[in-house]
Amino acid sequence: MNRIVMSALCLLLASNAFSQKISLDDVVSYSYYPKMIYGISPYLDGESFTRISSDGNRIERYSYSTGEMLETLFDVTTARGHDVRGFSSYTISPDGNNILIMTNRKPIYRRSFTAEYYIYNIKNKTLVPLSENGPQECAKFSPDGDVIGFVRDNNLFIVKLLFNNAEIQITKDGEYNKIINGKPDWVNEEEFEYNCAFDFSSDSEMIAWIRFDESAVKTFSFPLYGGESPHKSEYELYPGEYTYKYPKAGEMNSKVSVHTFDIKSRVERVMDLPLDSDGYVSRIMFTGDKDKLAIVTQNRYQDRMDIYMANPRSTVCHLILRDTPKHYVEVKEYANLDFSRDKFILMSDRDGYNHLYLYDINGNLIKQLTNGKKVVTKYFGTDEKGETFYYESTEGNPLDRYVCKVDMKGHSTVLTKNKGFNMASFSKNCKYFVNRYSNITTPDVTSICNNNGKEIRVLEDNNELKERISNLQLSNPELFSFTTSEGVTLNGWMVKPSNFDSNKKYPVIMYQYSGPGAQEVSNSYKNGFYGSLIWEQRLAEKGYIVVCVDGRGTGYRGAEFQKCTYMTMGDKESKDQVETAIYLGNLPYVDKDRIGIWGWSFGGFNTLMSMSEGRDVFRCGVAVAPVTDWRFYDTVYTERYMRTPQENPTGYDISPLHRYQNLHGNLLIIHGLADDNVHFQNTAEYVEKLVQADKQFEMQTYTNRNHSIYGGNSRKHLVTRIENFFDKNLLGEE
Repeated sequence: MNRIVMSALCLLLASNAFSQKISLDDVVSYSYYPKMIYGISPYLDGESFTRISSDGNRIERYSYSTGEMLETLFDVTTARGHDVRGFSSYTISPDGNNILIMTNRKPIYRRSFTAEYYIYNIKNKTLVPLSENGPQECAKFSPDGDVIGFVRDNNLFIVKLLFNNAEIQITKDGEYNKIINGKPDWVNEEEFEYNCAFDFSSDSEMIAWIRFDESAVKTFSFPLYGGESPHKSEYELYPGEYTYKYPKAGEMNSKVSVHTFDIKSRVERVMDLPLDSDGYVSRIMFTGDKDKLAIVTQNRYQDRMDIYMANPRSTVCHLILRDTPKHYVEVKEYANLDFSRDKFILMSDRDGYNHLYLYDINGNLIKQLTNGKKVVTKYFGTDEKGETFYYESTEGNPLDRYVCKVDMKGHSTVLTKNKGFNMASFSKNCKYFVNRYSNITTPDVTSICNNNGKEIRVLEDNNELKERISNLQLSNPELFSFTTSEGVTLNGWMVKPSNFDSNKKYPVIMYQYSGPGAQEVSNSYKNGFYGSLIWEQRLAEKGYIVVCVDGRGTGYRGAEFQKCTYMTMGDKESKDQVETAIYLGNLPYVDKDRIGIWGWSFGGFNTLMSMSEGRDVFRCGVAVAPVTDWRFYDTVYTERYMRTPQENPTGYDISPLHRYQNLHGNLLIIHGLADDNVHFQNTAEYVEKLVQADKQFEMQTYTNRNHSIYGGNSRKHLVTRIENFFDKNLLGEE
């Protein structure tokens, strides 16, 4: 009898252990997100790396060859001088003597922020402020480690460490909403994906920067209220407003110029750059030659990229390379440039797939290093001899990523053998790399490898997370593909309930982003809106099948697939989501009359486009922060794919604002009122069209929230709102 009771009790306990449910708190707090090792940075010697300790109080140095900790470089508890309670980032000087410690980081836009920096002397263990005249931006060392440059209030400054940290103001014309020195304006930061626009020469005697004159750019304003988390007491009674320069498609951009400053003679010069009057400077960087400043420019259409070599003293600029890929230049082409040696690598999809091209410093093509129907997704660097080049590639499967190398003879080797997603950080000499591997069912495993791909040590295996997940009732997500009625093969993932019954009919929630070059479907653990498909698993346990499909225009399948949406954004993308719904509706276990769709930003745009495509396949949809007319969006992003509204009016008319009468299904539209990226204007104008057309809809706004809609309880409220909407429309729950 006792054995029977004990057996029953064990079964009951086991049943309870495996009946854990995923709560919304688990989702929004990333409770089931893999552990990552943050702050990894290659150290100067090429044999070690540094990282922030798990408690966030120290900077520790580790050996690549053994994985063992070698020393503590910085500790907030033992640093002498100023009291710093914590830090969020750091930069070690090139000479290894000092560390820039970042504290009190306050975001401005997506990539920009102010912070209070401190200079830590490793030998003396002393900590002093970089400046006591206000927070700084973009702080970084000169190559010799003796000077630090930074931006404050749109002006460029330097601090000389050898002269008792003397602070010198280089520019004095910086002014909010007029002139910016050394950092990009809003649209350049957002769409060219960088936040620092200055650099030091290799001999540390010159500093160069981009100057943005946004005086003629039109302003955009949005209201600010008292709100909560944080509460803005100054706006309790009368709302305030935030006003900044935002160039909409077809409108005036900032005028840009490139300047240099001789630190010794204090002479400023303007480079004689043959830039189009409406052209862009998307990057500047000094080369290994102190007399050569590389300047990357683009025309307004962004279908031509020029690289100039400028003499920082004579101001003369020579064109060394022009690349004109089909339709437009991708950001990764100039984001991966490195001119620190006498050669440089260019990434281009000029032959239909993104590949590596080796040039000498004068712009002469030496060799195309990679080829074939694979997409090179990142360039890591080269060895000390400059004869072996390391990169990340799909190796012919857009769902995977591999770390690879290629030599001057064109022999390539895949260094990471595990099928799935491999992301790497290489040592200074490319002798070692830290690899982060996952697949759709395996959380991230971080390990140290040598440059032959041999694993030296595992730094984080996430076994604890695997154990926790094993106590949940989860199904294994599936990767699949299908062919549309137009003959296009699309890739997707699917999450089914753990108690899936093929004889039942299930409602479906489709999630997508669909933007140019994006990817939401991969053989990695990052899939899903919150990563690890954790929210999607929660939805599946409520009785849904959750699906995501990357349609035409998304990335990593070659230029033809990605760029086929050029000039008609939203047309093919929405057709492919409708085709996905039709395909799913024909599966024996899907209820074709209960399919919903949702997305955020471009995904919100394509949700509205798909619900208005003409074929009535969606019962409901949720559009978060959607673009509703590309005339409302910024110049750089929109014109890259659409040119201007003046040249392409019919292309711009392919939008929710011009398709509102075709809207089918119940709609929930969500927007933050302080969205600096996709303005609330998009939603305001769209819903007015629906009102006047007598089309009912649901709407949710978030006070003082930007494009990401977070802060306080905002994100949990949003996720709850979306769940409740789908439950009501697809499960019949109130």
